[in-house]
Amino acid sequence: MRTTSRSDHDHRLILRGQARWTRGAWQPMRSAHETARTALCVILAAALGVTVVGCEQANGQDAGGGREPDWTDLRERMVRQQIETRGVKDPAVLAAMRSVPRHRFVPDDYREASYNDSPLPIGEGQTISQPYIVALMSELLEVGPGDRVLEIGTGSGYQAAVLAAMGVEVYSVEIRPRLCERAEAVLDGLGYDKVHVRCGDGYGGWPEASPFAGVIVTAAPERIPQPLIDQLAVGARMVIPLGDFYQQLMVIKKTDSGVEERSVIPVRFVPMTGEIERQDEE
Repeated sequence: MRTTSRSDHDHRLILRGQARWTRGAWQPMRSAHETARTALCVILAAALGVTVVGCEQANGQDAGGGREPDWTDLRERMVRQQIETRGVKDPAVLAAMRSVPRHRFVPDDYREASYNDSPLPIGEGQTISQPYIVALMSELLEVGPGDRVLEIGTGSGYQAAVLAAMGVEVYSVEIRPRLCERAEAVLDGLGYDKVHVRCGDGYGGWPEASPFAGVIVTAAPERIPQPLIDQLAVGARMVIPLGDFYQQLMVIKKTDSGVEERSVIPVRFVPMTGEIERQDEE
């Protein structure tokens, strides 16, 4: 049996009534600020139409004590409880989800909720996707080491990092300059040199790097941009949310004669903006 001695800090928390006995040990109680953050997480998940299995602060995160959470343990629990239990089986995907530090892609105000089963805000009305959705979309692509993948919507950079951890070379386009620059800085700082980031409208893809072994789109258009189909290799897959308010995650496989479409699950993504909007208005 493992025993843990209490520090002076823990004794002070107990004496002040700021700790409680949980799971066989004294645990610091949440502050009102931490509780409010968790409530925001739940509200955001509900607003985006995501089923929340465990939107709660993880054990070991003690903002009052200044202790760094065990991020590795939180990632392991995330994979085991949120991803494997929902049927994601690809070993490369699971290994990438265990290795990529999701908390580094989340704004500081939400970092303690990084491994919760929900999306989180990253600024400018955008979100970092729920971990399960990132894993599912990565698996649906069916790509491996050395493959080139086009990503439309870099966002925080987390999805690109997961693919890069699988050995994939990623060409990612982000329409919002500040998000683009921040994602590029985080990816560079973490050494993901297989990710190439371009700031601009993703409607036209990245033609000079095509054809791609996969295309992943992290914002929802009402129809598939034709340039993205054109840049997809024959036999390759595109994973994309389609729709306005009611959206479906789709897998589009390019064939010699056209495309095959398959619906996977209902989802809720931010809308795709830019050229696709202008074309829809015409």
